[in-house]
Amino acid sequence: MPLRFTKRLLVSEAYEAVGVFDVNRDGHLDIVTGGFWLEGPEFLKRHEIGETKRFGDYYDEFSVIPLDVNEDGWIDFITGGWWGSALRWRENPAGDQIWPEHIIDVCGNIETTRAWDVDGDGQLEIVPNTPNGSLSIYKLISSEQCGSVANFAKYEIWTGQQGHGLGFGDINGDGRGDFVLTHGWLEQPSDGLAGRWTFHAEFDLRFPDGPPSVPILIVDVNGDGLNDLIVGNAHGYGLDWLEQTRDVSGKRIWTRHPIDPFNAQYHDLQWADLDGDGQPELITGKRFRAHPLKDAGDLDDLGIYYFKWNGESFSKQVISYGPLGIGIGCGIQFALADLRNSGRLDVIAPGKDGLYIFFNEGL
Repeated sequence: MPLRFTKRLLVSEAYEAVGVFDVNRDGHLDIVTGGFWLEGPEFLKRHEIGETKRFGDYYDEFSVIPLDVNEDGWIDFITGGWWGSALRWRENPAGDQIWPEHIIDVCGNIETTRAWDVDGDGQLEIVPNTPNGSLSIYKLISSEQCGSVANFAKYEIWTGQQGHGLGFGDINGDGRGDFVLTHGWLEQPSDGLAGRWTFHAEFDLRFPDGPPSVPILIVDVNGDGLNDLIVGNAHGYGLDWLEQTRDVSGKRIWTRHPIDPFNAQYHDLQWADLDGDGQPELITGKRFRAHPLKDAGDLDDLGIYYFKWNGESFSKQVISYGPLGIGIGCGIQFALADLRNSGRLDVIAPGKDGLYIFFNEGL
């Protein structure tokens, strides 16, 4: 039996990224997107954050990553976009004021940004996907360590063109996280961020009509003890998983399997337990008007789905589907959070078609 969801429109602005965290420290989760945040638990009261520049169909804000950058006890967030070419953080002012914006680095066009604990020290590092540039990791250095205010240390681990598509996880089972790019993966060295990362050109994650998603998920799909890959077509049709096996010599073999070849613009993917059975599901959907009138499937119906592994393949369940005005997309960075303390994860979906919550009502 599929899960039931209740849809609620929050705002009609066309921001494509959203974050969920306790902005005002009142014990309730709040929703942050673009130039404002919505106060929980009702999400009716709106507070201004500040200007977000717009370029045609896009706001130049392709991520909302919660992080207390300046260690003052108030959660800030990391963002960045394609046109500004800068990784930035917005400072929580601890009150109803404009959030000051600070440049972390001018690193080139940012497709979107993700955060992972790359070196395993319990702290998230910031990793932007810069398709036209190198792959760099930004590690927060505390104010005590850097002597004045919080700062970020930059580690450039791949100097070639990064390409569209990025994932992080343990590929080879050595306990250290690795990076997945379009044409292969980067193996983390034993000496961590500053060491020499080794590139393995073992696969090509492109689709016939589009590049891979951000993120590319690195998970053990079939429970055989080897991590596999799940990749969406960010700007065309398709959603696949690549099964990792080993031959008698220990060489890795990657076998590609379709999950959903019939829908397009699978740009953001998440792996989480939606139905509470202890097993994660794949949650994803269409990024509405990713490249307006330029991508395959751009004018198709919109949808958000979850896919459940049944032991042999993925079974697709619909959270939302239909033409514009009925079906909803999920932007470039959607969020999962238990907004009502129900014990179930809700889906918070931004996009050019507005910002929606899909409350998880269970089975």
